[in-house]
Amino acid sequence: MKKDALLPQRKDDHLTINLERDVQSGISTGFERLYLKHKALTELDLEKVDTSLTLFNKQLAAPILISSMTGGTAAGAAFNRTLATVAQYCGIAMGVGSQRAAVDNPELAESFNIRKFAPNALLFANLGAVQLNYGYGIDECNKAVDMLEADALYLHLNPLQEALQPEGNHNFFGLLPKIEQVCRSLPVPVLVKEVGWGIGLETARQLLQVGVAGIDVAGAGGTSWAKVEMYRQPDLLKASINAAFGNWGIPTARNLLELRDLDGNPLIFASGGLRDGIDLAKSLALGAKLGGFARKFLHAANLGELDLISQIEAIKTELQTAMFACGVSSLSEWNISHLEGIERL
Repeated sequence: MKKDALLPQRKDDHLTINLERDVQSGISTGFERLYLKHKALTELDLEKVDTSLTLFNKQLAAPILISSMTGGTAAGAAFNRTLATVAQYCGIAMGVGSQRAAVDNPELAESFNIRKFAPNALLFANLGAVQLNYGYGIDECNKAVDMLEADALYLHLNPLQEALQPEGNHNFFGLLPKIEQVCRSLPVPVLVKEVGWGIGLETARQLLQVGVAGIDVAGAGGTSWAKVEMYRQPDLLKASINAAFGNWGIPTARNLLELRDLDGNPLIFASGGLRDGIDLAKSLALGAKLGGFARKFLHAANLGELDLISQIEAIKTELQTAMFACGVSSLSEWNISHLEGIERL
């Protein structure tokens, strides 16, 4: 297994670029084409509209996920501490960035030791699925889970990002049976996520058939990692190639709609460009169980815990208000019948 000595620096580069540069995809998520059906006579008390749910035996106050972002460096550790503390306070879920740096270099593991800040939160560990082709196996996946005392493991699929990175791992051949082996052997559920370009119906079916417990679509419309990598690319020609992929991917809302054709009501998470609690409400109506936010929360966390708490509470209030205005008192009653404009996706 070859260690990447420059990986921590790359992770700090990603943080800085996301905080300081415009890396927004030019693709629309599609949520603006959808409308929630207003109900003038709600017959509800707003204060009793319930946004809570139970997932992986953890009680959440709202279906909000702090999406995978960072770790593996001093800056990443500070962000993860803030994010985890707030996830615990607000009663929501959290994922971390790729733990590869800490699996390869145990001295970096402290940046991912966040269970002490979030003893009751739903936490997701995270590794790149492609590393299963570069020497990783069950032992490394277990290390990632143990590092967080995580409730589940994300394996992320990011072929385009790897193709565009100067240091990228390009061999994605034969990953499916290796993902299956992890699913069969790991003591916690395994979920698969993209990083901003979506997971199509055929791929989702393949993943679910080999034992993946859920899919986080991470569709297009939010951060474009092609643009992030463009800013890291010193070669102007290669940077222009990255820029050509700045508007690539499956729009998040369309991706969620497509996955409604999956059998068995599988666990689906929505992330990729969600702006607020109304986008979250639309995602949930399309079948998602959680809605993830990354860059929005990163910028808030950069200002401090109180700013992040305010952002999360605003999203929760927007979701609760949208449910109230549609005449729905709990998430169990919330479904696609509350949406208009599906034909426009």
